Amino acid sequence: MTTYDTKPSTLIRNAAAIMTGGRGTADDPSRVPGPDIRIVGDTIDAIGALTPRPGETIVDATDCVIYPAWVNTHHHLFQSLLKGDTAGLDATLTPWLAATPYRFRALFDERRFRLAARIGLIELARSGCATVADHNYMYYPGMPFDSSAILFEEAEKLGLRFVLLRGGATQTRQLEAELPTALRPETLDAYIADIERLAAQYHDASPRAMQRVVMAPTTVLYSISPAQMRETAAVARRLGLRLHSHLSETVGYQDSAHSMYRQSPVAFCGEHDWLGSDVWYAHLVKVDADEIALLAQTGTGVAHCPQSNGRLGSGICPVREMADAGVPVSIGVDGAASNEAADMISEVHMTWLAQRARRGMLAQPTYRGGSFEGGADAASVADVIHWGTAGGAQIMGLDEVGKIAVGYAADIAVYRLDDPRYFGLHDPAIGPVASGGRPSLAALFSAGRPVVVNDQIEGVDLKELGREARDVVRELLDEVSG
Repeated sequence: MTTYDTKPSTLIRNAAAIMTGGRGTADDPSRVPGPDIRIVGDTIDAIGALTPRPGETIVDATDCVIYPAWVNTHHHLFQSLLKGDTAGLDATLTPWLAATPYRFRALFDERRFRLAARIGLIELARSGCATVADHNYMYYPGMPFDSSAILFEEAEKLGLRFVLLRGGATQTRQLEAELPTALRPETLDAYIADIERLAAQYHDASPRAMQRVVMAPTTVLYSISPAQMRETAAVARRLGLRLHSHLSETVGYQDSAHSMYRQSPVAFCGEHDWLGSDVWYAHLVKVDADEIALLAQTGTGVAHCPQSNGRLGSGICPVREMADAGVPVSIGVDGAASNEAADMISEVHMTWLAQRARRGMLAQPTYRGGSFEGGADAASVADVIHWGTAGGAQIMGLDEVGKIAVGYAADIAVYRLDDPRYFGLHDPAIGPVASGGRPSLAALFSAGRPVVVNDQIEGVDLKELGREARDVVRELLDEVSG
């Protein structure tokens, strides 16, 4: 008599294509034929032509494509209620900071912060994302609510993996100097004490953790002193935490590092213990060849945020050059206040196009010594899927997440390509990345649990969520102009 595992079992059947998140090598393929995937408990148990087991839940994936659930390595969830602020819509990074996030930040109470987090997490889940790293910098002395706890609670309600990138600052930029109490810096002792509290309460070091904590001063070049960089790095490594921050988003970082320290931003971070395989930075748009080499040499990663970088006019991160040099690459959506579509499908679509456009901009006519016409080989769909899934999981140390492979966590997105945007595709597997839009979800699994079923999230009323968002936006606009 055949005996089966007593854990819940689900069979995803008859997929049109399965993309794995692999690198596309012989021992790490980017796709497998399937057409079926069996989930047992929270784990991918088998892939192939599989026979249903008695009592097994069946998910019909006919004409669907399967991806690993996306891994978003950089976000600011509280900004989900700051989309399209007219005061900052056409501003570059520094004036935008003053016009939008700093102008509204003091108006966020517990209710508004929780609503913003919920909106952002639902937006991500509906794009097929099951792991979210949020760079939360909503902290100040005497704060009346625990923003960290709210983020963990809202992610847990949806069944998503959540990585808190605990931001904050012990010093401020000049543009913050006259802003309200809610933007005042913390002391280093208070910041470290809260990191220790959060690590003890939430951090799970296991390779498929549902909750993690990361040491993440908001912007190491501006938010803490050089001595504090070394101290925070030492504390993080003592606690077994990874490190994250913003870096080199614009030329302003290069100017600041050069004027203050006579170094490049990346070299400065290296001198202060903020490079290594346990570190990744958001953006890294403006980096030189020697900085890329240093990132690769130390195993320091990047969270590529192409839509925000485009929206703010910052430029296009040299992801192809980084990946070729050996820099670990991941993808993040950044905050919705500088990315009005903060979902992973929009982000990976932009990644695919922007890397090609960046390389194409380097093309020169042959009479000027040019040797190529365009940049269509700069990023394949398989590259982008890898960066947005396994690449991100590896950067965050979630080594059993981000792949469709036996033994990995069952974080799986099953996309229906039932919109005319996807009709006529010769290879349906590329549809979510190459065609963009928002393919509907037959299912999204996180740790083997269905988060989205037939494009619906249980207990979520999108019309009511939209009404709440509109009400709060009106409140914010009235208060900020009052």
